[in-house]
Amino acid sequence: MARGHLVKRGKESWSIVLNLGTDQNGQRKQQWVSIKGSKKDAEKKLSEMLHQLDMGTFVRPGKLTLAEFLDHWLRDYAKPNLTAKSYERYESICRVHLVPSLGKTPLTQLRPDAIQKLYASKLADGLAPRSVKYIHTVLHCALESALKWGLLARNPAHSTTPPRATRPDMQTWGGDEIGQFLEAAKKTQYHALFYLALYSGARRSELLSLRWQDVDLLLGQIYISRTLHHLRDGGYVFSEPKSAKSRRTVALPPSAVGVLCQHREQQQHQRQTLGSTLSESDLLFADAQGWPLRPNTVSRAWVNLAVRSGLKAIRFHDARHTHATLLLKAGTHPKIVQERLGHAGIGIQGDTYSGISPGMQQAAAQSFDDALNSGYNGRRESRQMR
Repeated sequence: MARGHLVKRGKESWSIVLNLGTDQNGQRKQQWVSIKGSKKDAEKKLSEMLHQLDMGTFVRPGKLTLAEFLDHWLRDYAKPNLTAKSYERYESICRVHLVPSLGKTPLTQLRPDAIQKLYASKLADGLAPRSVKYIHTVLHCALESALKWGLLARNPAHSTTPPRATRPDMQTWGGDEIGQFLEAAKKTQYHALFYLALYSGARRSELLSLRWQDVDLLLGQIYISRTLHHLRDGGYVFSEPKSAKSRRTVALPPSAVGVLCQHREQQQHQRQTLGSTLSESDLLFADAQGWPLRPNTVSRAWVNLAVRSGLKAIRFHDARHTHATLLLKAGTHPKIVQERLGHAGIGIQGDTYSGISPGMQQAAAQSFDDALNSGYNGRRESRQMR
């Protein structure tokens, strides 16, 4: 028996009939798919579906719900192609937001208005626009795969309008607040970590992945080449940085080098007390047994210490903003700030920090005016001397 054949239904209409073997009761299983177009179009589609059967990627259209497709997509696309942390986020978006609301809808019957209604209901429930836009990103990506795999004729998420994601308000500390915070941090196990966060501008995931082999105390540098993430199952995963620019060398001031030297001595003493030695492959910031620190625990400790110190509670991530803000106010070129933070381009500095120091624009304008007037006045004096 042929694995598939065509049945003419009308002038420009065909049905593809696939023979899928027999079920457990010996009954023949067939899949009928309607195709509009010429016989050549139908033959091409038949060939594609037979190839999918050969490769084991064929999914029966029509009966496939969005929930079933997302399960298929997460397993066959997301897991092999995303980092472990990104896969966790995608899986969570599907499980928590997409499947409960739209999961029973047949994939081919998913409409833009139903998707738009989902976005509106999530906003009404209090979900942040940024989070709702992320739901859109995941759904759109999944449906693009369905389009490429021949399961959809178009991507219905393409015809929706996700909410505009707004940046969270940037909170920073000044020099006095940093000094007050770090003085209080001396009484905690996080002093060196918090110090390095403020003096390097590195991300939390980058700091927690640092090994002693990534530190050059002689030259005063740290080499950032990976990130650390804590997974939902309790495990830890080290990953590549988020972009090529994130893989970088960050110079440290002498004070930060001194703090790290003291931290290394303390860590060596702690290991000796436990009957082990500190190696170059050990993490800079770890528990007594050398295991990674939990990122959320570190962030909570940061906020709690700020509150106890009588400071405004900024996020751990705002240490990056604080670092960048102080550098820019001191006149550091944005290109240098970009390299230290590991941003892909200077534009993000302009977008994020454009309002941190209104005087910077005036200073730049005055510098241009001074340079122009200097040249103009010089030429005028030359003419007068003639």
